[in-house]
Amino acid sequence: MRPAELLRLLLDHDRLAVAGALASRRMTTREVVDATGRNKRVVLTAIGDLRAAGLVSVDGEHYEIDVAALRDAARAAADLDVPMDPIIGYGMTDDEQAILRRFFAGRTVTEIPANRAKRQVLLQRLALEFDVGRRYTEREVNEILFAFHPDWSTLRRYLVDEGFLDREHLDEQNWYWRAGGRVTDLPSAEPDQ
Repeated sequence: MRPAELLRLLLDHDRLAVAGALASRRMTTREVVDATGRNKRVVLTAIGDLRAAGLVSVDGEHYEIDVAALRDAARAAADLDVPMDPIIGYGMTDDEQAILRRFFAGRTVTEIPANRAKRQVLLQRLALEFDVGRRYTEREVNEILFAFHPDWSTLRRYLVDEGFLDREHLDEQNWYWRAGGRVTDLPSAEPDQ
């Protein structure tokens, strides 16, 4: 399982509660219901989702977290190439960097600006994650944007609506590519003089 998929799966409060309960020990459905305070239907749905993802195994009436699957996901996440600070460089002006500092915490977008001018700066920065001339599947776009914010669909829609990305439906799927925004090389280690 890819790290982004694992995070997306565990962002659901019910699945996270069930996974947390099962992380403490093997449990029956009744014990998970008691431990989480969720009803049986919610617990069974969460267990089903976690089992489908390979994170929970069943032995008779008992469920348990598959620790090996979690370790594999953690190793995969550790191998990811995490890019540099999203605010520094990329040809952004001091004013643009100040706006980005307001809406980023590390690599996470903390809030999508309601103000269009500020949102344009944020979208300009996110558009730089996409290579010029490359076509992306919708899933690839979603994974790139999910690394910044859980509401990747809103970010994707804004990128398309504001002309940073364009899309085409072909071969029964949506394809995306950079259609606007600045093009810049990765920032150098030394500031411009």
